[in-house]
Amino acid sequence: MASLAATEPAACPGATPAAESIVPACMFAPDRGCADDLSGTDDFEDGEGTNGESADRLHLSNKLVLVSPSGEQYDSLLRHLREQIDEGCGETIYVVGMGSDGGDYGLDEKDMEASVATVRSLCEQIEADLILLRERTDTGGRIRDYLIRRRVGEQDFLEVRVAVVGNVDAGKSTLLGVLTHGELDNGRGFARQKLFRHKHEMESGRTSSVGNDILGFDQEGQVVNKPDSHGGGLDWTKICEKSSKVITFIDLAGHEKYLKTTVFGMTGHLPDFCMLMVGSNAGIVGMTKEHLGLALALNVPVFVVVTKIDMCPANILQETLKLLQRLLKSPGCRKIPVLVQNTDDVIVTASNFSSERMCPIFQISNVTGENMDLLKMFLNLLSSRTNFNNDEPAEFQIDDTYSVPGVGTVVSGTTLRGMIRLNDTLLLGPDPLGTFIPIAVKSIHRKRMPVKEVRGGQTASFALKKIKRSSIRKGMVMVSPKLMPQATWEFEAEILVLHHPTTISPRYQAMVHCGSIRQTATILTMNKDCLRTGDKAAVHFRFIKTPEYLHCDHKLVFREGRTKAVGTITKLLQAVNTQAAKAQQAKLLASKKTFREGSANEEAGSTARPPSPNAAQLPLKSGGGGRRRGGQRHRGKGLNAATISTAVPAGAAGTA
Repeated sequence: MASLAATEPAACPGATPAAESIVPACMFAPDRGCADDLSGTDDFEDGEGTNGESADRLHLSNKLVLVSPSGEQYDSLLRHLREQIDEGCGETIYVVGMGSDGGDYGLDEKDMEASVATVRSLCEQIEADLILLRERTDTGGRIRDYLIRRRVGEQDFLEVRVAVVGNVDAGKSTLLGVLTHGELDNGRGFARQKLFRHKHEMESGRTSSVGNDILGFDQEGQVVNKPDSHGGGLDWTKICEKSSKVITFIDLAGHEKYLKTTVFGMTGHLPDFCMLMVGSNAGIVGMTKEHLGLALALNVPVFVVVTKIDMCPANILQETLKLLQRLLKSPGCRKIPVLVQNTDDVIVTASNFSSERMCPIFQISNVTGENMDLLKMFLNLLSSRTNFNNDEPAEFQIDDTYSVPGVGTVVSGTTLRGMIRLNDTLLLGPDPLGTFIPIAVKSIHRKRMPVKEVRGGQTASFALKKIKRSSIRKGMVMVSPKLMPQATWEFEAEILVLHHPTTISPRYQAMVHCGSIRQTATILTMNKDCLRTGDKAAVHFRFIKTPEYLHCDHKLVFREGRTKAVGTITKLLQAVNTQAAKAQQAKLLASKKTFREGSANEEAGSTARPPSPNAAQLPLKSGGGGRRRGGQRHRGKGLNAATISTAVPAGAAGTA
């Protein structure tokens, strides 16, 4: 730096750049006088640079622009920072001391202080926190990386969902137990006991259901999870109140027989990222490739955690890492594996993770706690991948239902878009006939914390009024009446067969997973005679049981036994006629009502009559009456309501 300034003594005092030069040479000199001159030079008074570039653009690429920006520059910096924050869904990594104009990196002490003061003032303008991540030295001085995170209210927090997958015995539940409860494992399954939901899971040590666990970070990036001293439970409400960011872990099953549950967790819970666990001693075995393939098919960015490094011999660990890197570089994955060794690696990988092909690999131990702080720091730096527009009509997908004593029916799921407030009336459906019914939202909880509203991308639970749990199933949606939703029986999809032992032809049936929808569908037609492994085709599906609410361009996973295919919905066909469905529903209700009245009259008539000689045998036929009425009901569905009541004479009871 100093040598450059010394070789061009005439360039600095005048600060008049040559016509062909984009930036003045004195920009690189550490002299403050020149820097001040640069930020408000007369040459760029008219807003144009020497080669036609706007002064605004020219200055913002310079590392010294933050030292003492002019009013225009300050506004441009503020606008640029706002865009970055919006793009990163509420947070971004900001580097001070690095320009993009080709000059040396780094600032001296005085310039660094002035630059940080400017950044702090920018953060105050947009109500954000400034957290120092690291400081490093370069040829021109010091460079600092800051995390800027937008402040949220006490009842609000940023949320990132991470699906945890990997082969059975890779240590998924144990790692989550250590992360969320802050206590190391004893190597004998101590940490995972706190997470299991069922008795058989505790006995076998294997997860069979989709578990949810949370890890909260405050404004400083510190973990706020503090387990209760009595019983070791976590108070989710306290964690959410103290946190500015919450990581939701979706703990999925590793065993092959629970693959259906794992696929549902990956499609229905909409994870932002996927954490693939590999046991260092076992290596890449069993379901590891299966789960990795599923994450790649659904376009979910993957990072890898290699566990049990405390008990694994060094040569086996190296072999596992070599195989893992080979798998990630293979033509199917095309990822760039990066072994994370220190905080610098964490910051580089986290800032390039969601958009790039980068795949960080962490090596940790749940017993000794080695490298656990690197993993926590990485999780704190992850930002949500998708932006949601709150002005759109609301849509909420249901992935679980509960019946809570004293509250009634509760549904949980993810808000796909829009905003849902307390006491809003939404349309719930589709039911087996494809209709949607209006329903009011009685109360809303996020992570067990009562809130007044939820926005797109947030998970929540709603208490619903006047509806039975039995009439709600996974895969239903709650949508704004503005959308005028229609259920669909048939759809077309572009599918790619990942694996099939023989061939797929029309009339083949398999389970279709699309979002939280999970239903068997039949192939009606396709643009090829038959499909084998690796084939691509446009396929026409029809649902077997009930119509569903679908969107074009949604990803779907198609599976049956060892058969697996992925695809995208291209066209929706044969939507349910809502008016006809409602008329049919009304007709059914009327016929049921008439049946009840008819059977009541029948019973009244039979009690009034003197008992016939055959009536003595009737009590032996217990349940016969119920069967008879049921049979009549099914027969009467197609009949007129008037003919139903007269169809069965009162004396027919003994002969039925």
